[in-house]
Amino acid sequence: MPQLYFRSVPYNKAHVTLALESGVDGLIVPGETVGQAATIARCSTWADEETTRVVLAAKADEQDALARLGRGKRVVLARGWEVIPVENLLAGSDAVFVEAGNLDEAKLASGILERGVAGIVLTPEAAGEIKDIVAACKLSQGREVLTPCVITRVEPAGLGHRVCADTISLLRRGEGMLVGNSSAFTFLVHAETERNEYVAARPFRVNAGAVHAYMRLPRDKTSYLGELAAGGEVLIVNAGGAARVATLGRVKIEVRPMLCIEAETETDQGRKSGGIFLQNAETIRLTAPDGTPLSVMGLKPGDVVLCRADEAGRHFGMRVREDIREV
Repeated sequence: MPQLYFRSVPYNKAHVTLALESGVDGLIVPGETVGQAATIARCSTWADEETTRVVLAAKADEQDALARLGRGKRVVLARGWEVIPVENLLAGSDAVFVEAGNLDEAKLASGILERGVAGIVLTPEAAGEIKDIVAACKLSQGREVLTPCVITRVEPAGLGHRVCADTISLLRRGEGMLVGNSSAFTFLVHAETERNEYVAARPFRVNAGAVHAYMRLPRDKTSYLGELAAGGEVLIVNAGGAARVATLGRVKIEVRPMLCIEAETETDQGRKSGGIFLQNAETIRLTAPDGTPLSVMGLKPGDVVLCRADEAGRHFGMRVREDIREV
């Protein structure tokens, strides 16, 4: 995920305020206005005079940029860059920043070599699209491949520590988090967007399951629910598979009565099964293929919910290839 900076030269307070409110990571402004910009919001602010802009017009420019980066200099490739020279620079440096003047340029930069550049500097021409650019480059996480699975077992499982993952964002109907006993089989646990006569909706929350369970995170990582902490990033997924990033504001772990839920699905490699432990309460829901939240209180064998099937094998949340069996 690239860092997003907004370059306001000459200084334009309205543009700077818009950029900061939209969620950019930093600013590039004339040196004499660095202090002024710092009064609007706390963020990284670079003086324009201390930031080298390189126009890639020839191979020599590419070599000059790489040499500056090698000396630890701050380098930004000016608009007009092409993909191949940027790929060459990315092969030699993890600190490549490029300018972008619209959404298409920003999306292109964020996907070069499948990992993208380290940073994108948005020029004043991008001000009208800045919210869309932030959403595309910082919040959007592409799509998760979800498949229907059939519930095969729902049974009480005694008491256990369950985790409520409270985000600083509002989730919508059809959205939730991918959680399961194994990273190879996760369920789309629905957010608490629904209200009933006993409890108000809490659309910032996913009552995600037992402390031992895996949760799928951004950038193909996982975490045990019991290791989540305020300030961490989590992956929000909707019933169509569209994924975005949210930040945790609080994690609540409490002892509650639990249910053991198991299901199976068909994959290209054959039938796969998995399970999850969720709190035994009406407000906890899995997600039907059409996005409808299904309470675990009424869940029964034969019901169909959404899951994500994957290959097993994680080490400290990172994907590894080993002969692993999880039951």
